[in-house]
Amino acid sequence: MPNFFEDNEDIQFLFNHFDLPELADIQERGFTLTEGPGAEYAPRDAADAIDNYRRVLSIVGDIAGNHVAPRAEQVDIDGNTLNEDGTVTLGRHVRANLDILAKADLMGFTLPRKYGGLNCPSLVYAMATEMISQADASLMNLFGLQGIAETINAWASDELKNEYLPRFCEGSVTGAMVLTEPDAGSDLQAVSLKAWQNDDGEWRLTGVKRFITNGCGEVLLTLARSEPDVSDGRGLSLFLTERCDRVKVRHLESKLGIHGSPTCELVYDDAPAELVGERQRGLITYVMGLMNGARIGIATQSLGLGEAAFRVAREYAHTRKQFGVAIERLPAVAEMLSDMRIAIEAARALTYEAARYADFENNNSHALTHSPPADKAELKRCKNNARTWKRLNGMLTPMCKYYASEMSIRVTNDAIQVLGGSGYMKDYAVERLLRDARITTIYEGTSQLQVVAAVRGVCSGAFERFIGEFEEREYTDKLLNDLKGKLDEGKEAILKGVAFVKQQGGDYMDLYGRKLVDSAIAVIVGHLFLQQAASKGLHAVDADGHARAADRKKRVARRFIETNHPTILRDIELVCSGDTSVMAEFETLAGPPITAS
Repeated sequence: MPNFFEDNEDIQFLFNHFDLPELADIQERGFTLTEGPGAEYAPRDAADAIDNYRRVLSIVGDIAGNHVAPRAEQVDIDGNTLNEDGTVTLGRHVRANLDILAKADLMGFTLPRKYGGLNCPSLVYAMATEMISQADASLMNLFGLQGIAETINAWASDELKNEYLPRFCEGSVTGAMVLTEPDAGSDLQAVSLKAWQNDDGEWRLTGVKRFITNGCGEVLLTLARSEPDVSDGRGLSLFLTERCDRVKVRHLESKLGIHGSPTCELVYDDAPAELVGERQRGLITYVMGLMNGARIGIATQSLGLGEAAFRVAREYAHTRKQFGVAIERLPAVAEMLSDMRIAIEAARALTYEAARYADFENNNSHALTHSPPADKAELKRCKNNARTWKRLNGMLTPMCKYYASEMSIRVTNDAIQVLGGSGYMKDYAVERLLRDARITTIYEGTSQLQVVAAVRGVCSGAFERFIGEFEEREYTDKLLNDLKGKLDEGKEAILKGVAFVKQQGGDYMDLYGRKLVDSAIAVIVGHLFLQQAASKGLHAVDADGHARAADRKKRVARRFIETNHPTILRDIELVCSGDTSVMAEFETLAGPPITAS
């Protein structure tokens, strides 16, 4: 019986590699959460917490492998149904998947126990959402929207928390992040859906939203313009609306993939709403925070898709014979499969690292908001950490979303290539996986927008400071130290490119942002692989097995660093070329638009 946690060697390795005791300590507030509702389920210490995380992930892996994955093909075929009254009926297998997740108490994964949640760190949640995505990426769009409940927990009133969060935890409601409009896609400052107050001071929402994932959910977090005289993001607030006859689904999108996830056009007809937090902070504070979690969520969805596609391709290449040998022995196929797996592990390393730092930032923010230290020195330290982690996550989260989503398209596409004609047919899952993967570079911010966000971190010093922590480490293994030297050379090249770009201005930075971000990611992931290769396994169940996996990581690090090193040097040379012909000669190079007659 498949278990997507227990049969994934790399997730197992990383579970043992990370300092989970550190995360458990901050997540459990130093293991002081011993009173109040749910306290009886609180772990006693770090070892108890880690055992809980392992058990939860094993349950997720079992559900993903034995219940969700077998239904994925039919979910893709069935889709969902728009009813005449503006409601949506989920496909029966989608509903069955949500029911089994709710019965396993997994729908409040990161929420506090007092509401019925599991209080797991974001890193553990990232592992869970990857496994669900491996089984069925469309289900992750429902299971992975728990960030909506986290936003309510972080910013809403106690009354709203008490009313809605227990319902999220028990699985009786799902949510939607209602941001996009027909004329406000990537540019959320242009949101125009109107928020107004009636004579009794009650908020109402009027307007249209489009491309809303799970817009038929029961709880809608809606970005709306509460200040009609303020045209930019400062005029936007965040509202909670419960599904009712004043909010209708006007249209279900007919999509290339993720058919089990309903994508809706919503019409608000003076719908009653509750203000979340403070007015005018909807976009600037709340949605920006929500988007960090959403970026990591799409990165984990991409990991699951890549993992699923690789497994099909690896098995096929092992069993399919041509020219008298299994095709895995053909050099071109062997190289493709090796690079596919390394690409997945690289994206996983970066994504999990981003999730780990999100835990640091989120827990530090919670402490500053709800129980700031009385000691002035400690308070200053927490405030400094808040600034540091905010800048770092402002770089890492768009990096992981960009890198993992691009990986998922490349790996699912290569999986079809490994299978040849069979991969193009619906006989195998890889054609569905490629269709599902295609959206990952688009929603929650396109790859181009992620690069624009990430390159600011690369050019503002966040990258250099982050890498500095890795450079302090010395390795006893000569190969690892030699590889570290190549990463040092890559970093110096990047800093040279950054200095040049800063002299050219913002447009030039955006023009060459992708090459700078790609290079920075290659250096960061290279360092993460080196650390994995030197890992001793902080809480490994099988110490010998962890040592063997770490030894393999040495080979992975060598392949990754040596193949990326010349690319970094080449790309930075282009960055420093000063060539702006793409913009200066755009009409000549791209040609004029051709209007159909």
